[in-house]
Amino acid sequence: MANTDSVNVRVLSLNCWGIRYLSKHCPQRYAMIGDMLCREEHDIVLLQEVWSEKDYLSLKRKLACSHPHSHYFKSGVIGSGLAIFSKHRIHDTFLFRYSLNGYPYMAHHGDWFGGKAVGMAILNIGSLTANVYVTHLHAEYCRDKDSYLPHRVVQAWELQQFIRHTSAGADVVILGGDLNMHPEDLGNRLLRSYTGLRDSYLETAKFDGCEDGMTLIADNPFISKKELLPFDKGIRIDYILFKGSSKMDVYCDFMSTTKGSVPDHPFPYSDHEALTAGLRLETHTTTETGRDSQSKNKDSAAGKLAELVDIVTEARTEVKVGLHCAQSMRYTAKRTGVMGLALLFLEVAIATVPWLALGAEQPFPRTSFYLLAALCFAILLTTFLLYIFYTIELKSLQGAEDQMRLAVGSLQEKLRGFPLAQPHNAQRRPPKAHEPSAFDPEE
Repeated sequence: MANTDSVNVRVLSLNCWGIRYLSKHCPQRYAMIGDMLCREEHDIVLLQEVWSEKDYLSLKRKLACSHPHSHYFKSGVIGSGLAIFSKHRIHDTFLFRYSLNGYPYMAHHGDWFGGKAVGMAILNIGSLTANVYVTHLHAEYCRDKDSYLPHRVVQAWELQQFIRHTSAGADVVILGGDLNMHPEDLGNRLLRSYTGLRDSYLETAKFDGCEDGMTLIADNPFISKKELLPFDKGIRIDYILFKGSSKMDVYCDFMSTTKGSVPDHPFPYSDHEALTAGLRLETHTTTETGRDSQSKNKDSAAGKLAELVDIVTEARTEVKVGLHCAQSMRYTAKRTGVMGLALLFLEVAIATVPWLALGAEQPFPRTSFYLLAALCFAILLTTFLLYIFYTIELKSLQGAEDQMRLAVGSLQEKLRGFPLAQPHNAQRRPPKAHEPSAFDPEE
């Protein structure tokens, strides 16, 4: 490899916890964040949970000199909360909203109302084309009984699909955001293995920040230690991921995180820690490799494909669990609705007694009769809406499971082209003119 050029890019990612009137010290913290961004002058800033467009516009005015280009992604009832600020011109943007995002009746969690999505911006960094993505996945509220796990796995599946299908022409791919997944969680492994994205914390040559790169720490005054259990010190759920291309190598020279407290301020920027990654982009020219090197590359590719098959199969199993739960909940909603309808018919039958028996009095007080009717209609309306919601959830899970089934079949077919990886298939001849497919994590 012969290096011909080098470009340095500083990227910041931060979950701002910007729920107006609910998040503590929200206006003051946004002012602190704006001051920090003006001072540090990152090339690309990826923000999550900027729920109010007024707060985004306030940051935009404050960063007009340091980050003249920006975009706010709008989605859902209260927005997606995603925003990008950049020194480099933004040429195009696109928002993809995840098909599953929690349950509307879990209002105390609020994820469903947020319109979780992934936002994409295409930038020109000099002569290079960079696809920059920012996202925020569904939160994990209980590690032991995570009822949202199938939804988060489907979100990770849709995220990797979106990145693969939109970044084919990019020289550099950067993803930042709050993934709400631990480094070895299923969705995280699925995302990184399928796309070939690399973790800045694992790849960096120099690190300065919280222990083990944690981004949700017990020492943060906005964090309740009960929320972190069984992890006493904290967890790592925020990431900056990156990858290069066939003509561009990307290296992480340094990475840092904030450490809870902010000098000269009584509270930190957010309940999450901010991540900063210093990326070095180097163009290169390919050189011819010998047979030994080609053999090693084939073995490595075969190993990655085999690992990817296992990961997608595991994800498919988790989605099937979600399917079973959705079917059960839809059946419960249907059964409850039938009971409500039967109760309504019984009430109508009772109401017709005075008409059929002339002179007979109404067996129930009128007030009780109306209250019972209102209850019946409420049951019917609620169960009808729930039945529709669970049907939509069911179809989304079925669609993801079908896609995963096709993907596993395609990956297994490609794996057969590597006889060294599967000795029992050594008799099988590899397909002619084998070309790397879109499933290759290295692409």
